[in-house]
Amino acid sequence: MQSILITGCSSGIGYDAAHRLHERGWRVIATCRKDSDCARLRGEGLTSFKLDYQDSASIKAALAQTLEVTGGTLDALFNNGAYAIPGAVEDLQREALSDIFNTNVFGQIELSNLILPIMRRQGHGRIIFNSSVLGFISTPYRGAYCATKSALEALVDAQRMEHADSEIKFILIEPGPIPTEFRRNAAIQFEKWIDWKKAYRRDIYEAELKKRLNNPNPKPDRFELPPSAVTKKLIHALETPRPKPRYMVTTATYGANLLKRTLPTRWLDKILQKQ
Repeated sequence: MQSILITGCSSGIGYDAAHRLHERGWRVIATCRKDSDCARLRGEGLTSFKLDYQDSASIKAALAQTLEVTGGTLDALFNNGAYAIPGAVEDLQREALSDIFNTNVFGQIELSNLILPIMRRQGHGRIIFNSSVLGFISTPYRGAYCATKSALEALVDAQRMEHADSEIKFILIEPGPIPTEFRRNAAIQFEKWIDWKKAYRRDIYEAELKKRLNNPNPKPDRFELPPSAVTKKLIHALETPRPKPRYMVTTATYGANLLKRTLPTRWLDKILQKQ
């Protein structure tokens, strides 16, 4: 039985991936930030315990528990947990940027680096990161999230080349719009970090951003796909003998990649400013 550690499994992409891989016969360790979510997943038949990217002790404890379950080996890691802080870059405090980088980048790399010696000893492994279309393009009012995904992609690209002489594969998945709890969580972070009432862009926050974040019934994006679309690419990345370095998900991601490669920067800016 092959084993995989997945982060961010309380809902959305991580939740779908954990259940589908479990159904395929994988030994799944599904982690979450909250104990209550872990208890819920255990009630659904999954092995689950807490892992918080912001806490090194939590990362090390979760990995130790994982190795107890698997007998000291681990075939794959899916770094999935992440969040966004919407807002103009000028309104992002240093503490806000530090907080989001701790989760979206530093914690993921720390966990991956701790797992590398295990995979090196066993002679194989796959370390997969859930990035985003916003890992290779930036859009207004998403600067913090875009920055973390761009940084993550740079680090993963470097590691892929650094380990090209081994059987440890570093892989990126780049989804576009996927319906998850992401927007609701982003609304919480916006209220926590952005002093929008005193902001220069207050009119935009009130007229557009806050309404979009707090809309209980948002209109589906026309390119939107369910979390299972990401899981499908994840399964290929895990089970094919020769995985791709990158897996794009949704038409929006493929389209953005094409525009990035073909359009002048000013033209691309005009398109992205409308998103």
